[in-house]
Amino acid sequence: MINEVIKKNGVTYGVMIGIASALVTATIYAIDLNLFTAWWMGILGIVISLTISIILLSKTKKDLNGVFPFKDAFTTYFIAAVIGILISTTFNIVLFNVIDPGAKDTLSEIMIKYTIGMMQKFGTPASAINEAVAKMKESNPYSTFELLKGSVFAMVISAIFGLIFAAFFKSKSTQE
Repeated sequence: MINEVIKKNGVTYGVMIGIASALVTATIYAIDLNLFTAWWMGILGIVISLTISIILLSKTKKDLNGVFPFKDAFTTYFIAAVIGILISTTFNIVLFNVIDPGAKDTLSEIMIKYTIGMMQKFGTPASAINEAVAKMKESNPYSTFELLKGSVFAMVISAIFGLIFAAFFKSKSTQE
């Protein structure tokens, strides 16, 4: 059975992560869709999420009076990550498939132009660029299925981060 402190903090901070992610997405959507291709926006999202996660683990360890085994640290982080991912994914599904389905097409065009520009900067042959563009036109990264698939991938990445964070935040006692 999961400790109540771990459950409460994981859920609370997971909601915070999800809301923060949804707010970042909504802000980008409201300001300029081109910001979805800005590398620094991706870094900003990661920094926000990692900062909230560090605060979560520090607070939970303190709430548990410093007794924070690896399993509990991982569980705390992973609960928060999964809830954050689910909230963010749900928001993206609603935004891009219910509220403004046309934004998917606009974003696809922006991503294609961005990819062409990047590939040209690196001297990619025209045939490879044309092939990449054709593949991008076939896919729909903002469809419900693709967003759900991306959320599973995000959970796997979060599990890896969770293992790293749990190793760092676990209590140092020898009797675990």
